[in-house]
Amino acid sequence: MLESEKQALQRLLEELLLEHRDLDDIIDRLQTSGSFDPLQLQRMKKRKLRLKDQISQIENQLIPDILA
Repeated sequence: MLESEKQALQRLLEELLLEHRDLDDIIDRLQTSGSFDPLQLQRMKKRKLRLKDQISQIENQLIPDILA
């Protein structure tokens, strides 16, 4: 992998991590407020899970497998 590709993946990873943290904060605030749309909350949780999957994939690309 080229250095420019690594840098692009690292920037994307940072953006995804930030979005994941933001969603986590929003979900926590909604749940503690007591007044929230259950469908909206469910969509946010699904988005958060998709972000976690994307984060894991990128981390796997950036961190070489020792056994490989």
